[in-house]
Amino acid sequence: MLPEHEALLILTREQFPELNSTPCEVEVILKGASDRHFYRLKWQDGREPMVLMVYTLARRDNPKFVPATHRLEKMGAHVPHVLAFDERRLCVWLEDLGRVDLQSLNHQPWSKRAPLYEATLREAAKFHGVEEKSLTPADLDELEPAFDEALYEWEQNYFLDHFVGGHLGREFTHAEYQAAHETLKQLRRRLAKLPRCLVHRDFQSQNVLIRGEEAWLVDYQGLRLGRAEYDLGSLLYDPYVNLSRTERSELLRYYAAHRGLDLNELREVFYLCAAQRLMQALGAYANLSRNLGKPHYIQHIPAAVANLAEVCREGQGLHDLRAFFEGGF
Repeated sequence: MLPEHEALLILTREQFPELNSTPCEVEVILKGASDRHFYRLKWQDGREPMVLMVYTLARRDNPKFVPATHRLEKMGAHVPHVLAFDERRLCVWLEDLGRVDLQSLNHQPWSKRAPLYEATLREAAKFHGVEEKSLTPADLDELEPAFDEALYEWEQNYFLDHFVGGHLGREFTHAEYQAAHETLKQLRRRLAKLPRCLVHRDFQSQNVLIRGEEAWLVDYQGLRLGRAEYDLGSLLYDPYVNLSRTERSELLRYYAAHRGLDLNELREVFYLCAAQRLMQALGAYANLSRNLGKPHYIQHIPAAVANLAEVCREGQGLHDLRAFFEGGF
């Protein structure tokens, strides 16, 4: 066993003394672009495995995971139960939710996937129903900074700097992009004026684990105030999976009916938020692949561009954004 894994087992047995004499296999879980490390601890006495998350303080949202877990649990949302927490050593022991995420089912027929997406939307509705006015200052301190015009602008600049400038090599400050920049400004101002609720912030298929017919959420440490449609855009226009226009419409209709919302009003803001989210994702893929030593993220750029092009066709007032990316990627 690797020395690192031996050390992790020593820490684990400090938290769970009853496991001192139980043999254990440590499996590394490779997950996403996070700076956190995950390990599956498989006990050889038939006991249920657990997941150990080891995080750093490099990202301000990492310490928010445990408070976010407790908050979501109280709402009845499906999240992994915290078995133990060592704040000093930056370790969290979690219920093991298994290996099957929504992305891994991408090649299943829609008749199998649709109920799982509906289950996922029902989970989102549990915290989307929490409005800003219901939260106290103490609640807000536990959350990440809310979506406002400044955060929307930061995401847009991330897209411009890393994808449009860095990946495509375009001089996006030139006069030919003036209309596109005006569209960005109007987009962030419009979204910032809308009422806010609790949102996941990274609500995509890799962050939804499936157990039976139920959906369970992970990677929600970015929980904050924002628009529910931002999460919907993250899930329904996720570049990691294939959803048809008809399937997206079906799921959006399901969500509106589940929450008792006006479908047309929901759809209008949905496209605005989907454009915002896809720009953020393209900035991330470009930055991860070009600057952070993770070149495999480049494979997701074509799908994200195709999704953004569709959103710009479907949404109101988004057409001019196409100038930033059309003509190749």
